[in-house]
Order: sequence, then C-alpha cells, then structure tokens
Amino acid sequence: MTPAVCLVEITGENRDAVCALRVQPGQERFVASVAKSLEDAATTPEAEPWYRAVYAGGEPVGFVMLSWDVPPGRPGILGPYFLWRLLVDGRHQGRGIGRAVLAEVVALIRADGATALLTSHQPGDDGPGAFYRRFGFVPTGEIDDGETVLRLAL
Repeated sequence: MTPAVCLVEITGENRDAVCALRVQPGQERFVASVAKSLEDAATTPEAEPWYRAVYAGGEPVGFVMLSWDVPPGRPGILGPYFLWRLLVDGRHQGRGIGRAVLAEVVALIRADGATALLTSHQPGDDGPGAFYRRFGFVPTGEIDDGETVLRLAL
C-alpha cells in the first residue's frame, strides 16, 4: 500500500528536520542535499523554484523541488515544469514514497495547466533512471549538463 504523503512548506520550525534528511550511502552523487537544494533555489530565482518537505505519518521523510511554470526563453532553464530534486530519506526508501510524491506533483502541475513534466538524472545503473521510467518518463534524447533528460506527458 502506498503511504499517504503531504507536501508541506518549509518554515523555521521544520527546516532543521528537513535539512537532516539523507539518502542512502552511495546515492549522494545522484541527488543534492536539502540544504544544497535550498541554496540552489535561493541563488537561481530565474528557475522559478517551488519546493516542499514531504511528510508521511506526521514526520518529514523527503524533499521535492520543481521549476514551476518557467516562461519560455530563459537560458539554461528547462521547463516550463521541471522536477529539479526528489529526495527520499534513506530510512524511508522502498515504501512507495517517491512514487506518491510524483503522483502528488503531477496532480498539482496538471491543475496548473502543465502538459508535461521534465526531469534529468545522472547516468548510472544504481541511479534513479529506472524509477523514473517505471513511472512513465521517457528519454528525450537530450543531455543537460551531463544528465539524461526525461519527459512525462500529462
């Protein structure tokens, strides 16, 4: 059974707990930390960053960040909707949380008028590529900064 997840704003009250989330050892090369993600959001406002803590069972278990409805023509920014980061804490992986977060994100951006969601990932057999493909993402044939770009048609 897929756990219920809630996407929660990051505030002063939950920031430390969310920033303490970590992927499993060896996965760090595939996804940046929450603290690095928040720094990237602050220093890249042109990417229209939208981010939330992921809660399940009343506790933070992950983090998600998108570029949200980026106007066309911004150099170096994929969009208009781009899944920039998806992190599920190592202690909570394998429970369907990542899939539940993606389903929630897709519902939100579809309601906002999106027709596709893009993402990218570092190549590697132990990386997230297979997870995204199982969800329905397909490679676009593009490479962005060394990462394989995938597209999910909505």
